[in-house]
Amino acid sequence: MKVIILNGPMGVGKTTVGKLIAEKCPGTAFIDGDWCMDLHPFVGSRETKAMAVDNILHMIGNYMKCSACKMIVLVWLMDDPWVLQSLTEGLIALHAEIRNVTLVCDRENLLCRWENDHTCEWRTNEWLKVSLSSLPAFAAMENTLDTAGLSPERIADLILKR
Repeated sequence: MKVIILNGPMGVGKTTVGKLIAEKCPGTAFIDGDWCMDLHPFVGSRETKAMAVDNILHMIGNYMKCSACKMIVLVWLMDDPWVLQSLTEGLIALHAEIRNVTLVCDRENLLCRWENDHTCEWRTNEWLKVSLSSLPAFAAMENTLDTAGLSPERIADLILKR
């Protein structure tokens, strides 16, 4: 089964694009990695990230057993290389066909998206600083897709064509 992984900085459009892909492809399960690490208050430690990876792999394994599920889209911010590596190794063990895409954009585009998103509780000045500082690290990752100037629909189409 195909698993599309959308990675990237906070605010780049992972969730919007992932949901569009799921809507365009019947039988697609949508997983937001944040659901698998929803602790209050937030704790982003190695232990909690490892737990989230385990939770994600468990969910994907269950979706893979479901005859109604044809594809899975996972969106999650994976700025630690070992998180993506652990997830990839787990998906290989599940015999999944993996398509990993890191969404990136420039500072100006991220600021614009951030300012126009009034629904996400994470859109604070503190998290904006974190997201902006992460841009170079995400831009250096493999399989990047520069989303600057592209609509979410166009980004989803480009990912599906890859």
